[in-house]
Amino acid sequence: MTYEEHLDEVSTLITENYGVSDEAAIAMVMRAQADDFFSGHDDDPSICTLARAHQDARAVYKKYQ
Repeated sequence: MTYEEHLDEVSTLITENYGVSDEAAIAMVMRAQADDFFSGHDDDPSICTLARAHQDARAVYKKYQ
């Protein structure tokens, strides 16, 4: 998946797994992105996988909720 698709998937997983609104999930992902949480993903798109999206969703929710 592309970098943008990965970010969308992380947002969706946060919404589905943690019961937060779409707006809140997007805000968490945007804060993580501003903190360069996803900088490696942009440099190496091969890590933009569904499995990694699940890991990232857990990490982003834990850190930015």
